Amino acid sequence: MKSKTCAFLLVAVLLTGVCLAKDVVTDDMIYNNVIIKLASDAVVKGGALKVGVTNGVVTIDGSVELEKQKERATKLAKSVKGVKQVINNITLRSKNAGQ
Repeated sequence: MKSKTCAFLLVAVLLTGVCLAKDVVTDDMIYNNVIIKLASDAVVKGGALKVGVTNGVVTIDGSVELEKQKERATKLAKSVKGVKQVINNITLRSKNAGQ
């Protein structure tokens, strides 16, 4: 039983290595990495932005207060491995909105 478990683990590790060696980047991986970058960026503060990914094309929707936040969101998304294009549909909020 112990040898079967070790053999299974060895095969799993080898298969994982083969998959990683091919540098396959899925839309789900791109989505997760873009979301993390946007949400954790001090300029963008993009936790409320919506992201979609189709065949490596990232679409970002939502609103921010400053143009530099919009531009930074595009730059961050483009920096993610596997991204082919970024469509930035972010709008700028009025400074008086919500008052």
